[in-house]
Amino acid sequence: MTPARAPFDPTGLADVVRARVGSVSSRGLGRVEVVTAAASTSSDLLAAATGEGWPDRSVLVADHQHAGRGRAGRTWQTPPGAALTFSVLLRPQVPAQQLGWVPLLGGLAVVQAVVGLGLRAVLKWPNDVLVEALEEVPGWGPYRKVAGVLGDLVATPDGTAVVLGIGVNVDQRTDELPVPSASSIALAGVRVDRTALLAAVLERWAELDDRWRAADGEAWAAGLGAQCAAACTTLGREVLVDLPGGRVLAGQATGLADDGALLVRVDGQTRAVHAGDVRLRSAGVGS
Repeated sequence: MTPARAPFDPTGLADVVRARVGSVSSRGLGRVEVVTAAASTSSDLLAAATGEGWPDRSVLVADHQHAGRGRAGRTWQTPPGAALTFSVLLRPQVPAQQLGWVPLLGGLAVVQAVVGLGLRAVLKWPNDVLVEALEEVPGWGPYRKVAGVLGDLVATPDGTAVVLGIGVNVDQRTDELPVPSASSIALAGVRVDRTALLAAVLERWAELDDRWRAADGEAWAAGLGAQCAAACTTLGREVLVDLPGGRVLAGQATGLADDGALLVRVDGQTRAVHAGDVRLRSAGVGS
């Protein structure tokens, strides 16, 4: 019988994450709220963003999220106590065209936190974090998805806000994963407390967010564009991009644009892709 997974200690969690973020950022965090269960922390924060009580950099954490939101309207769920699921509300006051960097910086924060555990992790544009695995899955190579990141925009009386949602597979067994291309931190060989991982991700994210805001959202000027590009395994590969509306773009992913879009070289011309699911045309990381 599998031992029961320990729930979060809401007070202890808030103290730990505030201390870690405060060690690297004078901005700190806004409200830190822990709930026993939620359909989607991002949906709940989007609904709350237009009202009062949720200032900039507020964090909503669910001990169990049972209807998480992914790209293109996909939903997902995890066993209670097995995953880290949370969302952050940002009110950054930067040019709107730079808000596409928010999910990329969230993904980079997860990559850095996972690397801090001793694992190799990479970004898959635009919103996945992958870890190396011992066995290959066709279309994915030696990689598995361990985390997903999603950014949602919401209009508020004070301007456009962003809800950054992050879900990390922490303790799932193989039979608890939805697809063969997924993994968890535990299956990659590391056991980590969920609160400790949350604190590590938020610490890395807060430092990246500070640099991004200080540069008025200009990620390349802040050196963040280069960091995202270096962590992104999509770049330099032949890809198929499933675009909204059912069209497919085939070409080579060559870089990231000034606003975080994926640059794809197609028939001698470079196209900027702002939304889409990326698949590799050769063996390696799939969709």
